[in-house]
Amino acid sequence: MKRVVTMLGFALAVGAFMPREVTAQGGMQQQGSTVVRRGVGTLGQNFPNPFNPETTIPFSVGDAPTCSDSGKQHRVTLRIYNTLAREVAVPVLKGGTSGVSGGQPINAIMIPCGQYEAYWDGKVRGTGRDAPSGVYSYVLQIDGVPLAKKMIVVK
Repeated sequence: MKRVVTMLGFALAVGAFMPREVTAQGGMQQQGSTVVRRGVGTLGQNFPNPFNPETTIPFSVGDAPTCSDSGKQHRVTLRIYNTLAREVAVPVLKGGTSGVSGGQPINAIMIPCGQYEAYWDGKVRGTGRDAPSGVYSYVLQIDGVPLAKKMIVVK
């Protein structure tokens, strides 16, 4: 147990020295708690984080909020993975905007440019069980371009 606490402390200390804004190839940036890829979309930090039992994930598609090409449809998928890179869940679209109905799984859906929210009830897909405590990653793909962030489940 002492080793786990020491490792967690080390990870938190290293994270404190990481830059808040990073530019990578392909125009991808991380600004605070949001991953941005110009012209493709953004992926925000889930809230609350850490969470139990449910969370909301903000994201945008296209060049929202201006949406210069509002007629274009984008193929969007959002998946949640555990630390072993196994798929845990596919969140659903929260609410409904821009003619897109809420409540549908975000799995290769076609949606126009805009700002959206996804909802995950904290359940493991296909089992109905609560996801165990731990670190999970969530990956948003917009027209095949991935954006990823991490979240924490605490029971």
